[in-house]
Amino acid sequence: MDLETHYLTGPAEDSRLARTPHGRLEFLRTRELLRRFLPLRSQVLDVGGGTGVHAAWLAADGHRVHLVDVVPAHVAEAAALPGVTAEAGDARDLTAGNASQDVVLLLGPLYHLVEPAGRARALSEAWRVLRPGGLLAAAGISRYLSVLEAGAAGTLTDALAEPVRAVVETGAYDGHVGFVPTHWHTAAELRDEVTAAGFTGTAVFGVEGPSWPALDEAGLTEFPHRVEAAVRAARIVEQDPLLIHASAHLLAIARRPA
Repeated sequence: MDLETHYLTGPAEDSRLARTPHGRLEFLRTRELLRRFLPLRSQVLDVGGGTGVHAAWLAADGHRVHLVDVVPAHVAEAAALPGVTAEAGDARDLTAGNASQDVVLLLGPLYHLVEPAGRARALSEAWRVLRPGGLLAAAGISRYLSVLEAGAAGTLTDALAEPVRAVVETGAYDGHVGFVPTHWHTAAELRDEVTAAGFTGTAVFGVEGPSWPALDEAGLTEFPHRVEAAVRAARIVEQDPLLIHASAHLLAIARRPA
C-alpha cells in the first residue's frame, strides 16, 4: 500500500495525535521540545507535516509556516489553516530555495524512507534549504515501540514475537501492529544519520518517555489525571541512554553550521 492510499483509507491523520493517550502525550512533548529550541518568529518548513497539526500551533506562536506533504488531501487541509501555506511535495526534492529557511521539521519523512539513501537525501535537502545556523528537528520511531505496546496491551503472542524481535534487531518494521512498512531507529542511528548529513551539535531526545504504554492502558478518561506525571518522567530521562528507547518516538535536534 502506498502512503497516499494508507493515509486516505486509514484513521484520519488530523486526529492521530488526539485519539489516544499516547498520541496526546506525543503532541505535548513534541511541542514542548520544539518550543525549547525554536528561534522567535522564524521561517519554518514543515516537511511531511500532514494536515498541519503542528503547523497550526507554530503559526499561532507567530512563525511563518510552509508545509510540504506527499498527500494532496493533507495539503488542502493544511492550506486552510490561518497563517499556513502548503504544497504537495517530496522530502527528497524540495522546491524551497537554498539557505531560505530558519527551521526545517522532518517529523514524518525519515521513518517512511525505508532505504538509507532516501533518508540521506531528505537530510541533504533539509541542509540545503536551511540558512547557516538554521535548526533541524527530525523525528524517528523507536525500534522498541511494538515490544512495549504489545507487551503492555497483552497482545504479544508467539506469532507476533518474531516480527517484534526483528524490528528491534534491524529497524525493518513490517506492519505487524497496523502501520505501513517503515524504518525504526535507535537513538545512535538517528544521531549518526543527521550528523553524516553535515549537521552539527546533534542531540537526540526521547519524546514520550517510559509512561506512554501505561497511559494507553488507562484510557482517555484517566489521561488528564496522569499526564503531568508522564511528562515529568519523560523530561527526566529524555536523554538517558538507558531509557531513551522507552519512548515511542525520538527527536533529533541539530544545526546547519554557521
